[in-house]
This record gives sequence, structure tokens and C-alpha cells, in this order.
Amino acid sequence: MNIKDKVSQRIINIKPSGIRKFSDYARTFDDVISLGVGEPDYDTPKDICDQAIKAVQDGKTHYTANRGLLALRQAICHYYKERYGVEYDANKNVIVTTGSSEGIDLAIRTLIDPGDEIIIPNPGYVAYESAIRAANGKMVFLPLDEEHQFKIQPEILEATITKQTKVLLMNYPNNPTGAMMTKEELAQLVPIIKKHELIVISDEIYSELSYDHDYCSLASFNEIKDQVITINGFSKAFAMTGWRVGYLLAHEDLTDEIVKIHQFGAICANTPAQYGALAGLKSCENDVVNMRDDYRRRRNFLVARLNEIGLPTFMPEGAFYTFSNITSTHLSSYDFCVELVKKERIALTPGSAFGSGGEGYVRISYAYSLDELKKATDKIEHFMKTFKSID
Repeated sequence: MNIKDKVSQRIINIKPSGIRKFSDYARTFDDVISLGVGEPDYDTPKDICDQAIKAVQDGKTHYTANRGLLALRQAICHYYKERYGVEYDANKNVIVTTGSSEGIDLAIRTLIDPGDEIIIPNPGYVAYESAIRAANGKMVFLPLDEEHQFKIQPEILEATITKQTKVLLMNYPNNPTGAMMTKEELAQLVPIIKKHELIVISDEIYSELSYDHDYCSLASFNEIKDQVITINGFSKAFAMTGWRVGYLLAHEDLTDEIVKIHQFGAICANTPAQYGALAGLKSCENDVVNMRDDYRRRRNFLVARLNEIGLPTFMPEGAFYTFSNITSTHLSSYDFCVELVKKERIALTPGSAFGSGGEGYVRISYAYSLDELKKATDKIEHFMKTFKSID
């Protein structure tokens, strides 16, 4: 018997993460400087760790409510009201999830029936496509381009929508491009979302990492608030990637259904980690600001250096990635990264990992020390000079 024949075809059709695939390849070489994985290089702030440890010591190691620790849900609601002017009810509109990735998966599985169309950005984060395939949904790709700084253009969105379109998935600040959309730019999308009665999954995991503009949550537009499922979490801004605490905010008619999947799949998020996240919201704002300021300094250095080297790079306004144009080399993004890691021991992520719209680019994370970025860019410069001399 061929055991693999028993596996669901829709799961077989899911491609492994292009980020992890290339990261694993890069690990086969010694002394590699990796700028590939989107993970803060900071340790989790001390107060978060202390409160999680205290929770364990105090015996707070049992299940919380399926929707999460009430005090944490209340703090999340307070945060969104104070930060973005959006009001939510802790008992109706919030589910604490095992990271924002679970939140995205829960939202997609709750909304999508086989054949339903969901519009996703191209280039876009790798997990979106796999979650849609697992739900038997139909992907429709929304092209984003460097000319418009990878922002959604209203006329292109309008042209992409069909009678079968149920969901639009947005991600700003954006992974992999670092693009941002201002309040004024988002406002141009609101009439389209309302007109077509779309549900929007708004992935806002990088909302705290906005460098040049105040962040605007899509749910702050009252006329479409009930149509928005907001996904956020603690991994990026609070340097808590391994803690796996995220959250989902939505109309109660949606959360009442979403929690059904969550309660049978995860029951609840890790309890001590929830207490740590609560401490993060209560007392770690300065830590977040300090990390963001440091990312901004790294961004400014990296963008200037890459442009100097000859890799055209627009200024990202959020997250901690640059999306650098490598078309002048006439290499595919994958081949560029392979040659770079072979010759210089520098690991980047091929843009093709993020969809066809990422071909011709490489994603570079600046969630690494300035010293590492300087060493890496010196090696990239050497590679580019050597490559040109061979060419």
C-alpha cells in the first residue's frame, strides 16, 4: 500500500514554505550570515518573561476560556481603542490565538466554502496561499508593483473582484515588501469593500513597526468595521515569536463561529504566555518604541547601502524588510540567492517565495544587528562587483 495515496490531495498540493526551504538550504553551508528569517534579534522584554514565570509559579497553568484570558482580551480592546480609535467588546469580539498565523487560518476556514474566491496580494506572505488551499478556496491574485510602492491600487482591486469573490486579504505593513498604506490611501478602498460586501482579513501583525506615518487600522472606518477581521499578535513588535500568542478581532457573528474551530483545535492559547502578553501591553511600550527606533536606524543604513551597491531598493515604511530589485543581474531571484550563499555565505530570501510578483526581487530582513548588516552588505557588494566582472 502506498501510504501517501491516503493523504488529502489538497494537502499534497500545498507547497513547503519558500522562506524555510531556502533557509534550510543555506544552513548546509558553514559561517553563513542569514538575513532571511523575519524574526526580531532582541530577547523578549524582561517584564513579559517575569510575569509568565510568575504565572507558572502561581499555578496559573490550566486552561483559560476558549476566547482567552479575560484580562488580556480587555487589554487588547483598550489597546485598539487608545491606539487606533476602534472599540471592541472583550466578551464578544476578541479571540486570543496561538499566534497570528492561527488567526489567519481560522478566519479563512470559517469564511471559505469550496470554490469561494479570496483575493490575496502578489507578492504576499507565504502562509496565505497554503491556508486557502487547505480550505479548498479559490485564490485570486491582486498584483502589487514597485511603481506604486506595492500598495493596493483601487482600480486594480475593483477589476479583480468577481461575483464569486467573498474575501479580500490585506497585509500592511507588508511582508515581504515593507510597504505601508496611509489612512488616505485606505479610504480609497473603503467604498469598493462596502459596495461588493467583501469580508476583509486585515493582517496587522507589523502595525507597531510603522516608521514614517501613524498606523491606521482598516477597522477604524466605521462604515466597514463589521466587515473586517483584524489579525494581530505579539511576535514581531514584542519580540515574542516563540511564545505563540496572537489575537483576532471581529464582529460577534464571526467570532461566534471562528471560536468553534479554535476550541476544538487549540482549546486556548498557552496560559502563562497569555500572562506574559498581558504584561507586554501594560508595561512594555518603551521596549517596543526602542526596538522600533533601532529598526528605523537599520532600515536607513540598509536602504542607502543597497542602492549604493547597485540593488535598487525603495524605502520601506513598515515591518523590517527591504524588497530589493535584482533584475540588473539577469538572474532569477532563486539563482541570485543560491550564488550569493555559495560565494559569499550570505543568505537572503528569493522574492519568488512570495509569489510570481516577487520574481526579480530578494527580501532582506533588517531584524539583525547593524554590525551584521554592515558585514553582509560588504559581502553583497563584493558579489555584485565579481558578478559584473564575470558578466
